[in-house]
Amino acid sequence: MDIRRNLPLLMTICFLSQMGGFMILPLFPLFIEEFGLSGWMMGVIFALFYVGKVLGGIPAAAIYKKLGGKKALILMLLLLAVCMGGFALSSTAVLFGLLRLLQGLASTGLTVVVRSIIGDGGNVDNRGLYNGYISSSEGGGMVLGPVISGWLALHWPLSVPFLLVTVCCLMAVVAAMGMKTTQEPLDNSTHSVLHTDVVEDFTTNDSHPHTTMTAPPLPSTTSDALHTQGTSISQSNQAPDSTTISPTTELTQRQQLLGYGTVHFLEMSAYAVFLTYFALYAAHIMHWDPFATSLAFTVSGISTLAAAPFVGYLSDRMGDRLLLCMLGMFLIGIEVVVFLNTSSHLWVYVGMLIGGVGGACYMDSFFAHIGDHIPDESRSSVIGKIVSAAEIGSIVSPLVAALLMEVGSLYSVFVFNLVLIAAAIVVQAVMRSRFRLKEG
Repeated sequence: MDIRRNLPLLMTICFLSQMGGFMILPLFPLFIEEFGLSGWMMGVIFALFYVGKVLGGIPAAAIYKKLGGKKALILMLLLLAVCMGGFALSSTAVLFGLLRLLQGLASTGLTVVVRSIIGDGGNVDNRGLYNGYISSSEGGGMVLGPVISGWLALHWPLSVPFLLVTVCCLMAVVAAMGMKTTQEPLDNSTHSVLHTDVVEDFTTNDSHPHTTMTAPPLPSTTSDALHTQGTSISQSNQAPDSTTISPTTELTQRQQLLGYGTVHFLEMSAYAVFLTYFALYAAHIMHWDPFATSLAFTVSGISTLAAAPFVGYLSDRMGDRLLLCMLGMFLIGIEVVVFLNTSSHLWVYVGMLIGGVGGACYMDSFFAHIGDHIPDESRSSVIGKIVSAAEIGSIVSPLVAALLMEVGSLYSVFVFNLVLIAAAIVVQAVMRSRFRLKEG
């Protein structure tokens, strides 16, 4: 698959799906409340979404390997469309719960497939930039989604935004159908150290057509991907993304998987706490109205939209992607510290602006770093495992935060949030120091 040629379509897909997700995010609790469900039942329905996200990563990686990126995208988007349309027509808790579970499966599946396409189609010179474009398109959806759904909710029944999101998902399906693929049989006898980025069975060549067979080796100082080639990927003078695995790689890859999974678990835990409790904090502690709270999310989305491509480019040029991941988490921490210390709209919005840049730094560099270090044949599987494991944090952390709120206050919830962020930075610092040690 020619990643540069298909990138605008991938961005369109991510924009539409993310816009749809953020259209229903503020409305879903109000919508299901209309059916007289108890608070406990609503909580179970919310949790099933994250359960689906936990379960969805590994199957999505297998589907990606079996069907290829294009067909996997179409499948995930159709499943999302069914869920959104189903929400608009549902009236029972059981059906809401089932659809919410499937929505989580499709949501994680879409993330795994898109990031795997970027990982397989890019290289150490451009993965950060391409991931930046994806994050930017998602940021655009975050900006427009709440605005559109809020306006619709003022003039139409709450079911109407769900129907519009269904249309958005179907539009994304059309975009996925327009993606161009080049299918070639996998010939193991000719699969040399030259980088070809082929996917098993329904293989697609994702490399840039002008660099597939002639890309020269990068000097070791240009990318941190080369720091671990001696242990995670066999050293080859032909290509930095060689898929030949050394005999000692297995243990090292397990250690890397544990490290990446821990970092993303902590990040997603912190993010889930923010999404779940910021609106409550803004209403009860800062005494903001819903519009001001929605505007905070919009500011953060605009920041991510604007910053992501530049951060991705910087990630490619610097090469030290883990350092940018750490910087991103630090900026997200600044966002939390700001609204814990002031209720000023201006200062909180500035904090959201900083946090949006931090989110772009983390997401762009994290997935690009994985793409650099994980061999081609296991990359999508590793991304699937990391994404699924991280979503466990999205289930557990809001429950821990709820207990803290019961025995303490909403303030203690975001102190817990800062602890999660600090822990993620520490884990990344340890991983980065080990990579530097191996380089030396």
